[in-house]
Amino acid sequence: MRNELRNELGRSARASLRIAAQTTLAVALLAILIACSQPAASPPAAQAHQPTGLESIPPADPSKYPALSHIVDWKNPYLVVREDGIGFVDLSNHEIHLLTPEEIPAELVSLGSSAWPYGRVVMVAQAIPKNPSEQTKADVRKNRALLLGTLHELDVEFYEAP
Repeated sequence: MRNELRNELGRSARASLRIAAQTTLAVALLAILIACSQPAASPPAAQAHQPTGLESIPPADPSKYPALSHIVDWKNPYLVVREDGIGFVDLSNHEIHLLTPEEIPAELVSLGSSAWPYGRVVMVAQAIPKNPSEQTKADVRKNRALLLGTLHELDVEFYEAP
């Protein structure tokens, strides 16, 4: 009888442990499900668009661009990507002023509205490096990426020079 009682108590204890383990597992699964079902954190509010000074310039109007055969008649800002920076072509005398990518926004903003007859678009050309080493090619790619990123931030389109 004593053995039977001991066996019964053992089964009862094992059953209690099994129920406790199952309950713990169920609570843990429920907590995981609740955590997973929470709505995703909303993305941070879109940052307010910072004025750039170019908002008064109308959007680009491709119908006003000169034909490819007359691209030398381009009247909007003209930028040349080089390994040592960005060349800003002064259309009045065809001089190139070398700028860093960081100087481009200020240079574009400083232009009057008459410099933008086609709207907010610039022509972008790429200079052929004098020494076409892997490093100079990488520098040109880097400057091009920085320029195009800056133009995107300024909401200025670009037209590739042929």
